Amino acid sequence: MAEHPAYPVGLRLTGRHVVVLGGGQVAQRRLPALIAAGADVHVISPEATPSVEAMADAKEITWHRRGYAEGDLATAWYALIATSDTEANTRASAEAEANRVWCVRSDDADAATAWTPATGSSEGVTVAVLTTKARGRDPRHTAAIRDAVVEGLRDGTLVAPHHRTRTTGVALVGGGPGDPDLITVRGRRLLAEADVVIADRLGPRDLLAELPPHVQVIDAAKIPYGRFMAQEAINNALIEHARQGKSVVRLKGGDPYVFGRGMEELQALAEAGIPCTVVPGISSSISVPGAAGIPVTHRGVAHEFTVVSGHVAPDDERSLVDWASLAKLTGTLVVLMGVDKIGRIAETLVAHGKSPDTPVALVQEGTTAAQRRVDATLATVAATVAAQEVKPPAVIVIGAVVAVGPDGTV
Repeated sequence: MAEHPAYPVGLRLTGRHVVVLGGGQVAQRRLPALIAAGADVHVISPEATPSVEAMADAKEITWHRRGYAEGDLATAWYALIATSDTEANTRASAEAEANRVWCVRSDDADAATAWTPATGSSEGVTVAVLTTKARGRDPRHTAAIRDAVVEGLRDGTLVAPHHRTRTTGVALVGGGPGDPDLITVRGRRLLAEADVVIADRLGPRDLLAELPPHVQVIDAAKIPYGRFMAQEAINNALIEHARQGKSVVRLKGGDPYVFGRGMEELQALAEAGIPCTVVPGISSSISVPGAAGIPVTHRGVAHEFTVVSGHVAPDDERSLVDWASLAKLTGTLVVLMGVDKIGRIAETLVAHGKSPDTPVALVQEGTTAAQRRVDATLATVAATVAAQEVKPPAVIVIGAVVAVGPDGTV
């Protein structure tokens, strides 16, 4: 029998009697999947790990605090034998064979009637990998194959075409601060499955090069002081393509809801009856300073941080920011979209009591190969930006954390 490959099959164990002999590490690893399958799990073991005991306390399993006895497998559908008693394992295995119970043995795979594959899941797909005896049934090799397949499904590098009807709609995907590796796993997978991608300039552009040729890419072109696509036009494009039965991804930089107008787009889609999924992204307000070596909080230096938009100046009647209150805070101030307004922002903060010596850092093109950091103070930042020709996109960090060194000193 051992010379032939195993026949793969998926067991439907909902409500069915499953016996696990042993309450050690093997049982601890296998029990969660049996519980998730809805099985009626009975663990037979004099002792158990704290995790197994916690499952029993939570009524997820039934724990019989004793050793194996003849007849324990008589009504089982499936059995996992994982005790340290070889003689008991052998007797239990013989009982399983006599009762035609599929049985896995952790101590002797060749004596078992079933093997446990290395499994993983992604978006409703379960991957189970078995290797034959010819490969030596190396569990590390099996697990490595499983991990490679699951990771490919999760990050979108392994994509199988859908041959049945898909749920269409729009996904508002936060692409992160710029480095394509910093998009979420879910965001990357949805991007790989898209028919249409409507992308911002500040999204991770390198990901667009990975898209298949059939994917239509629309540039939202929201470039400061250049060509732009009105928000209404973006909303209409999302609705139009979704109504055509296409899977649409709205790829944004950072997070859709951090100055990304994500809620405006979701509201327009909801009004049009278009289903929408929101995929959070890593906000540049935290990640870009971190990539430049600046912690937005640090013990003994800053206990809070505030993120504000600088796209309108403090003296602009459209501004909703209480700059006078911000000047009184002792924590970190992170300004997005404020490069061209930083002079007036600095003047306003100083006028309301902030020290002109407060450190300032501007991180341009954060997390990308073009990243650079320019340091100044509130008193010098306007002149420094002009002299160093700092251009957007750049994240501005104001506060004592800018001066925190790698050794934790200020």
